Amino acid sequence: MKSVTRLLLCLSLIASVNSAFADVKITPDVVYGHKDGMALIYDVFQPEAQSNGAGILFMISGGWFSVWAEPANRLAGFKSMLDAGYTVFAVHHGSAPRFKVPEAYQDVSRAVRHIKQNASSHGVDPERLGVTGGSAGGHLSLMLGLDADAGMADARDAIMRQGNSVAAVVAYFPPVDLRTMTGPNERFPALEFPSEQAADISPLLLVDPQDPPTLLIHGDADDLVNISHSINMAAELQKHGVTSDFITIAGGGHGFRGADAEQASAARLAWFNQHLLP
Repeated sequence: MKSVTRLLLCLSLIASVNSAFADVKITPDVVYGHKDGMALIYDVFQPEAQSNGAGILFMISGGWFSVWAEPANRLAGFKSMLDAGYTVFAVHHGSAPRFKVPEAYQDVSRAVRHIKQNASSHGVDPERLGVTGGSAGGHLSLMLGLDADAGMADARDAIMRQGNSVAAVVAYFPPVDLRTMTGPNERFPALEFPSEQAADISPLLLVDPQDPPTLLIHGDADDLVNISHSINMAAELQKHGVTSDFITIAGGGHGFRGADAEQASAARLAWFNQHLLP
């Protein structure tokens, strides 16, 4: 009897979630490239009733592991952005432990190019794309914002002829200087790449005045990625005159919960509203 009750409760919760997001169209598994015989994908979440024409790329990355989940299970995490009319792209990259940080960045960079190339079919303006993520996802978000190019005109691959710039960045608790982090690492195998590549994959070293508006959000009790990463990043952005802001979550750890998550989410949405909407 208890198992039946649990089943009915689960079905009720699923029905409630589906009802709450009835106006969101999900297009799963859009292939933006291939690597080692495997597809690279992103999922598209489109608010059909009130799209504002802008898009937000969400980096599916924690420790540079890019873990697949049923797209519908991600809806709650994207709710505030979807409710505001943004189309959300959940971007997966080649995951640790097989693939390393530089490869993860190459993948998400390609994803931006693919999304911009196919912007009309996604119902978004290619010049109004934001990017966000936390931890490793925050690192990749900063890389996309600070390391953009206009595309390679002579590339045989048409996608690589497309630029990969974004219009706004929000990064939660990001590692920004990988020069002291590379090498053997049982917990984060994606950091096992040659140290001479670390400077090119460290956002702290890539800032210039042309970079897009960037918001950093970090908890001062983070025991995994010390808040000094965001403090140093904020100083560098300010030094180069980049439109930026830095929010400290008092008592916040690595991964926001409860009121901390609500505060960060509200700040993120406000930043994108300010810099992506007409």
